[in-house]
Amino acid sequence: MPTAMPPPHTIDVAPLPDLRDPVALTQALIRCVSVTPDEGGALTLLENLVRPAGFACHRLTMTEPGTPDVENLYARLGASSPHLCFAGHTDVVPPGDVTKWTHAPFSGTIADGMLYGRGAVDMKGAIACFVAAIGRVLADRKNLGGSISLLITGDEEGPSVNGTMKVLDWLTARGETLDAAIVGEPSNPTRLGQEIKIGRRGSLSAEIVVHGKQGHAAYPDLAENPVPKLVRLLDRLSSAHLDDGTPDFQPSNLQVTVIDVRNSATNVIPAEARAKLNIRYNTLWTRPKLEAWVRDQCAAAAEPVGARFDITFSGTGDVFLTKPGPLVDTMRHAVETITGDTPALTTNGGTSDARFIQAHCPVIEFGLTNALAHHVDERVATTDLEALTRVYETFIVDFFTAASEVR
Repeated sequence: MPTAMPPPHTIDVAPLPDLRDPVALTQALIRCVSVTPDEGGALTLLENLVRPAGFACHRLTMTEPGTPDVENLYARLGASSPHLCFAGHTDVVPPGDVTKWTHAPFSGTIADGMLYGRGAVDMKGAIACFVAAIGRVLADRKNLGGSISLLITGDEEGPSVNGTMKVLDWLTARGETLDAAIVGEPSNPTRLGQEIKIGRRGSLSAEIVVHGKQGHAAYPDLAENPVPKLVRLLDRLSSAHLDDGTPDFQPSNLQVTVIDVRNSATNVIPAEARAKLNIRYNTLWTRPKLEAWVRDQCAAAAEPVGARFDITFSGTGDVFLTKPGPLVDTMRHAVETITGDTPALTTNGGTSDARFIQAHCPVIEFGLTNALAHHVDERVATTDLEALTRVYETFIVDFFTAASEVR
């Protein structure tokens, strides 16, 4: 559960950027050094921007033993349905070697029409665009005809334990519901308008430990080497064919990512051998079905050699698909109107906080281009920030207009 809500925050930014200017907002957010899990002033900046526009703001510090405490922001304007939520994260990955950056990673420098900085595309830029879009809509219409909210976490680039998932639980406990959600992850490969993410494959991780008996390499009869046995298990798993994919999803795939015997001596047979793997799976699988498959494959490979093993599984969020309908159609129309492109509806790539939101309401992802996410010299064209703001503005107006027509 979150800690008690503190009084309104303030940040030493004078003056605050214009609520309707996505470029200035992105610059201000980039200048907040919010390397996960540090808040870095980014949430405070957002709170100070939207509170005067009428948003009720809640700062939620979530905790979990063994993980860092994380600050989150939930801000809502209105109390009626439909309730549209924009979800995003202000935490960013470390900048790496800052000497390799053309411009300092937290400077928000603009050069030759490009805005440089860590988080420019992943995803402070999209947050700035959505806030600017709200500001523009509110300047034209005081009554949205529903509610709009921001669910902004500081935990997406980290363990994803004390962020979106727990804020959603907090909302449920309060009796608040979401009718639709947009996640502002960078969804386009190289050009704004190419893709809308309507789903994501599930992600399941596993650790396999094969037990042996430590001994001298010269006397293998007095020991039990777990390494060859682990290799047999991994070979069976990694060479197995999971599926051929579906019309909406890529084939499921399994990748061995870590092998470790915790042994640096070449003349010692280790007592155990460990491996970690990750499986990205489509709608042909469920997590329980996939866990059972992994156990069965390991057991089949272990039986001929008498391997003794344990498996533990981890991962949050299952595979999901938001089928085309009002939410998808409204975003597609907005993208076509502003960019002139008809975006493909895709489910490729990694995972995002949409995996948590999908259990609460239909959710899609649309943001900037992802080619430079996490790179040195992460940057975004200022024209893309303006275009994305116009896409979001069009979407917001169309979303609430369509809802009012239905009523």
